[in-house]
Amino acid sequence: MTDRLRSRYLGLDLASPLVASPSPLTGSLDSLLRLEDAGVGAVVLPSLFEEEVEGEPLLLLERMEAGAGVVGEAAEYFPDVDLDHLGLDRHLVLVQEAASRLSVPVVASLNGTSPGGWVRYARELVDAGARALELNMYDVAADPARSSADVEGAYLTLVAEVCRSVDVPVAVKLSPYVTSLAHFAREVVGAGAAGLVLFNRFYQPDLDLVTLDVTARLELSRRGELRLPLRWIAILRPQLTSTSLALTSGVASGADVAKGLLAGADVVMSTSELLRSGPGRARGLLDELLAWMDEGEYADVDELRGSVAQHAASDPTAYERAQYQRVLASWHG
Repeated sequence: MTDRLRSRYLGLDLASPLVASPSPLTGSLDSLLRLEDAGVGAVVLPSLFEEEVEGEPLLLLERMEAGAGVVGEAAEYFPDVDLDHLGLDRHLVLVQEAASRLSVPVVASLNGTSPGGWVRYARELVDAGARALELNMYDVAADPARSSADVEGAYLTLVAEVCRSVDVPVAVKLSPYVTSLAHFAREVVGAGAAGLVLFNRFYQPDLDLVTLDVTARLELSRRGELRLPLRWIAILRPQLTSTSLALTSGVASGADVAKGLLAGADVVMSTSELLRSGPGRARGLLDELLAWMDEGEYADVDELRGSVAQHAASDPTAYERAQYQRVLASWHG
């Protein structure tokens, strides 16, 4: 990999600014090795979900009681309990294998909303070899008794406790559904986060008109989804100068990677494009980025990074309300 692409994220040296974000591709050692070979600068493993860990004791109890009530002659019977597939153990094994086999930094991801046990899980993932953590927080705030301050306060408590408990950098994957995103981003950094990932992409339920069931439907991101994180990366870059920023969602080409870097991202993450085309597509994205850099005569990614962030753009208001008026006025039918 050429030195022109060398980048830095969460205090870690990366061979390129392209990071493979959590997906089935980062959930197996084979595809992780293929991603590394294709040039990604780091990998983020699939999230360890709170529901997985909380459900483990119930599953274990069910297995342990499998022999209850058997006849006396079988008193020595004890079920063969296989725990290898359980959430925490599976994640720890994957972290250990990835950390020992890959030369690129391995980032572990936690998906939860409450403190307490998450401190322990964070420590175990770090002990297993994770070079950094990504907190992927997702909570549907459907309780009218909980105010926005309550929800955000719970997030900040979780961030602070995890950051205090580990000796590796922690990034927080933010939701775009925050009333004052710039303020909350600053609060998250103040709680100890070394980086922010913009944005968490939520999967919405659908309705089956035949069965009248609520169904889960996975849809990969589309290119237009790049614009939301692009705007906020550009706005936050001059406000959080010492914080690592990662852009994710809608990255489908090397040109999209270039846009993220121009807006001020330290790294650009990809999930859907790599799932569509396979791990080797990472090489294509980087080749396209280099071709664009050659055309623009950029010596390296540091030269272009942040050059179109809000403070450096020729028209800083384009990232704010004025853009809305211009877009409406541009329609001619």
